[in-house]
Amino acid sequence: MLILNSKDFGKAIKQRRKELKVTQVQLSAMANVGPRFIGELEKGKATIELEKALYVAWMLDINIEMQKK
Repeated sequence: MLILNSKDFGKAIKQRRKELKVTQVQLSAMANVGPRFIGELEKGKATIELEKALYVAWMLDINIEMQKK
């Protein structure tokens, strides 16, 4: 999936979480963040803390790859 903005990233997080049948509360406990953070992340909040967002992605076994345009 090509991610171009925070909304795309949030959509990818939500999709993977649902594939794994994990609730937002369960994911927040796994990643040691608040449920509100997960909700904001999935909604694509642009000012979300990057390090936490990347850790949530890692917890969901999402591989993130960067490429030059």
